[in-house]
Amino acid sequence: MSLDGKVFIVTGAAGWLGRGMLAALQEGLPDSPGWDSPPAPQRIRALVLPEDPISEELRGNSIEVVHGDLRNPEDCRKLCEGTRDGILLHLAGLIHPSRIRELYEVNVEGTRHILDAASAAGVGRAVVMSSNSPMGCNPHPDHLFDEDSPYQPYMNYGRSKQQLEEVVAARNRAGDLETVVIRAPWFYGPRQPARQTTFFTMIRDGKAPILGDGENRRSMTYIDNLVQGLLLAATVPAARGQTYWIADERPYSMNEIVDTVERLLEEEFGQTCTHGRLRLPWVTGEIATLADWALQSIGIYQQKVHVLSEMNKTIACSVARARRELGYEPRISLEEGMRRSLTWLQQQGGLPGVKG
Repeated sequence: MSLDGKVFIVTGAAGWLGRGMLAALQEGLPDSPGWDSPPAPQRIRALVLPEDPISEELRGNSIEVVHGDLRNPEDCRKLCEGTRDGILLHLAGLIHPSRIRELYEVNVEGTRHILDAASAAGVGRAVVMSSNSPMGCNPHPDHLFDEDSPYQPYMNYGRSKQQLEEVVAARNRAGDLETVVIRAPWFYGPRQPARQTTFFTMIRDGKAPILGDGENRRSMTYIDNLVQGLLLAATVPAARGQTYWIADERPYSMNEIVDTVERLLEEEFGQTCTHGRLRLPWVTGEIATLADWALQSIGIYQQKVHVLSEMNKTIACSVARARRELGYEPRISLEEGMRRSLTWLQQQGGLPGVKG
């Protein structure tokens, strides 16, 4: 399936991933096989919340910005109007809410609204972003999730993403809209939000938390690897109705992640690192899990508690099916991806003391 001449509808266009996707649609992905030149879209329709700023990536000549909210069916209708046979890239989602109910309002009902609107407009295919969270945590450190792993959602975010996937599957079964689900773990790269910059600063200052021995593994994906996977999901005819994990070639231990960032900060970006770690017992993660569960059970979400609850867990996946069926080739791995992240931060002046 060629993407040339298609109308692209992008939700979450002002976000980290959305901006990366818009850049790829306009400039291509130099490190991704077959995507070094951008597709030639007829136009790009980009959904942006009214309060979101218009970034550089949203200022392209082929981009039409539509201000709206997924929770409003009429906004979704306006976004998809006049996009017959187009490609919907549904990248919007809520990760860290103010209140738990917002996860379901945005991730589940918002997805239902946008798919209903896409179907009514005659959109050809919808590629929908999910997460690792519907699968929960790996049962043992050497385990890898694949597309046949059973649902074991991790708290309310995981449940909201499972329900999202169920909404997508129902729409595909109805036969009026082709769908593909992409599951992505922790991703990283340029245009990162403040929480990722805070993580880098914690590493530099010796405050990065390591729970237990730090050998628990995490799949991660460099943002251009993820964009490649999304575009392939939009392109490959056989992907219809399928779900794919998209991540870097292999998982990394927490020790490797922190050590890599620390080494780059010091050796290539002129930072003075303390070479310390905030070492905590493995059980700290379990205590945080109980606290997170208790808070969420009364509708409260506390980001730091939730993130700490995952820090002692293995969350790792296989990308074998995506490589086999989509032709996915993740060329950028941790060291180069983090180097590019830090280079972007250097250009933005995002870390104090970085030498230009």
